[in-house]
Amino acid sequence: MAILSIRIIGDPVLRTVADPVTDFGPELAKLVADMTETMEDVEGAGLAAPQVGVSQRVFTYRIGGVEGHIINPVLENSEDFQPDEVEGCLSIPGLGFPVRRYRSTRATGVDLNGNPVSVEAEGMLARCFQHETDHLDGVLYTDRLEGEDRKAALRAIRNANYHAITEQTTSKRANTVGSSFGGGSFGVPE
Repeated sequence: MAILSIRIIGDPVLRTVADPVTDFGPELAKLVADMTETMEDVEGAGLAAPQVGVSQRVFTYRIGGVEGHIINPVLENSEDFQPDEVEGCLSIPGLGFPVRRYRSTRATGVDLNGNPVSVEAEGMLARCFQHETDHLDGVLYTDRLEGEDRKAALRAIRNANYHAITEQTTSKRANTVGSSFGGGSFGVPE
């Protein structure tokens, strides 16, 4: 397994609709294992394949002791909404805003062996499934903001020096990310 680099806002893969998974083999198993390890390393609640530069419909999750992965997910959302909660994103470091999400969802798809998966979710797990599926559709949580929150988020993104934030984030993660490249730290001159 390896810790993967996380793509930061501005990378085109984050705005691209991911392709359905059609090949269920060792490469997919490695991707799911690497995504899970990466998500745990950065203490994330979820991670979508586009966030690690892979345009495939796969996400991993870990919320309140419930963890797993779903490939080619389809969501069936409730009609009602949960209270807005602040969301952040590994691909938009340093930013967090309240986002409206459906109260509950049923995520269906398959596992890495192609076996059917169905997970009923409420609260934070439902929020995670919706957030990660948005990534698979090229949508970032900031796209769901409205009014002053949207203006503030766009202003923060525009004013942020994401080059510096990317370097800072890479430096912070360099020891674990570097280990997957068989040697020195990624992004740090030797």
